[in-house]
Amino acid sequence: MENKLRLDIVTPHGLVLSEEVDEITATGSEGEFGVLPGHVPFITTLGIGTLILKKEGKTSYVFVSSGYAEVTADRVIILADSAERAEDIDVERALAARKRAEERLKQAERVDFGRAQAAIERATIRIQVAGKR
Repeated sequence: MENKLRLDIVTPHGLVLSEEVDEITATGSEGEFGVLPGHVPFITTLGIGTLILKKEGKTSYVFVSSGYAEVTADRVIILADSAERAEDIDVERALAARKRAEERLKQAERVDFGRAQAAIERATIRIQVAGKR
């Protein structure tokens, strides 16, 4: 596994991905960060965003909705609330979820704004990630 990172993405529903990659870029709660083999160890929280994986010159994308990342010199473990590979995202479902959240925001007195905004953000990022297949 020289010059590679073992990446494991786990959600409450199980293992989403486990493979060796060359490079990872993730959306942390404090901003985007990149990881190469030999990285200094750290643990961070993740925001809603895109995980970019580079492997043998190819780039792939994974939607990640909040969680934690543990980085060591040769491994990255992502514990996420939810995660979907770009090719597994149901775009129609994401569009419908965004529309429902936008409708909730229009009901100003009876809405949890934070929850509706997060739903819109999740749906929008899913749609963007799916477009990168």
